[in-house]
Amino acid sequence: MAENNKNFALPKRNLWWMAIGFAVMVLGYILLAGGGAKDPSVYSPEIFSVRRLYIAPVVMLLGCGLVVFAIMHRNKKETEKQ
Repeated sequence: MAENNKNFALPKRNLWWMAIGFAVMVLGYILLAGGGAKDPSVYSPEIFSVRRLYIAPVVMLLGCGLVVFAIMHRNKKETEKQ
């Protein structure tokens, strides 16, 4: 049973990086939310704010980049053992 715990596809450090990446993506979605008018027939310029057009997409892309990094990164110590 103890041997099965060591045979994960990704080491624990990479899983932490992946969790951080997902948290950053959630933060991007939170930044993207909101800005709608209470009355749908009224125009609200808030939907075109800098936060929603530039900051939130960049934060979401950074989160995706962290997840890709977490999947692709290999520790030097692990490669030397093989």
